[in-house]
Amino acid sequence: MLIQCTKKLLEELKIEPVLVNTSEPALFSWHANLITVNRKKTVVLVNDSNHYVIVLYGIKARNFKNLDELITFSIRETLLAECMKPELVENFTQHSPVVTYAKTKDRSSVAKMNKACEMVYWHADELQSNMVIQSSVNRRVSTHLVGIGKGAYKHPNECLYKDLENFTGTSIFDCQAVELMITLELTDYKVWRKVVVPLHFTFLQLHHILQILFTWQGCHLHDFNVIDKDKAITNIVCGEDAFEYPKDIPMIKEADCKLSEYIPKYLTIQYTYDFGDDWRHWIEVGNVIETYPHNYSVCVEGEGNAPPEDVGGEPGYYDFLEIIADPKHPDHKEMINWSQMQGYQNFNIELINHKLKGYGNL
Repeated sequence: MLIQCTKKLLEELKIEPVLVNTSEPALFSWHANLITVNRKKTVVLVNDSNHYVIVLYGIKARNFKNLDELITFSIRETLLAECMKPELVENFTQHSPVVTYAKTKDRSSVAKMNKACEMVYWHADELQSNMVIQSSVNRRVSTHLVGIGKGAYKHPNECLYKDLENFTGTSIFDCQAVELMITLELTDYKVWRKVVVPLHFTFLQLHHILQILFTWQGCHLHDFNVIDKDKAITNIVCGEDAFEYPKDIPMIKEADCKLSEYIPKYLTIQYTYDFGDDWRHWIEVGNVIETYPHNYSVCVEGEGNAPPEDVGGEPGYYDFLEIIADPKHPDHKEMINWSQMQGYQNFNIELINHKLKGYGNL
């Protein structure tokens, strides 16, 4: 594996760069830079072929001594988190096991690397403070469009998938998934979605999927409750602040908890979004799919438009529906304009699946 480093990174490594081995395929060549994020030393690597990004965060002096192993391990963990076949990941990481350090190759590669560093800064608040390996941020940064010249752009993650399909000559994804039936609790109106979700996803990822499914805007707090025999047995929360209000059942952070830890053992989960409007979603667990060929969720079917943000709960939603259905109502035009600003839209399964695929398994 060829790592083409900036001067700053080479000085930190205290090594002399070798002459570039031009025979190393672009898929196994990376450009690397050393930056400071949140006052922590951070190495950002960008693949020469597809511009996929790998981030090593909060590196200490001892970490630089075994940077070879950290780079390989981070690539392995990130590809596994992408839901790729373990045997494929092993073949890829072992194809070019010896790490060689060289100088950066050309201005174009350096420019793309610098752009990737900007994206890492953009996602700085998502970096896990106690972890060097940042699989989630790697995947997220690698979804951003990258310019490739003459007005053309590409998504690095999608290019990586194509590269690895060509490398292996076969499909690259394989994971367990589960069918979920999600119903928004409303008295007089039906709003529901049926979706397939990979079981290795965290509850944080499920939260983002639910936001897409119901066109929420992520403006409010939320939590999950795992239900057993009509009682909540575990509260899965969205942040540290929730622990300041302890409950009489176990509380877990959603980012630290995978769906597979509770599904399919438990068949009902409640998701509450916006504790003011109190939107309660009931999640019923369906069939487990043993071999799922994607690394993203798919909405299978659904019905009804989800309420707009800050409409005032269920009573406010019914008032809203009444006003927008009556062109003669004095507030009709103003309510239509307000709803558009709040992201209110008709259920559109094609648009939802486009967003779910774009979100991937971040």
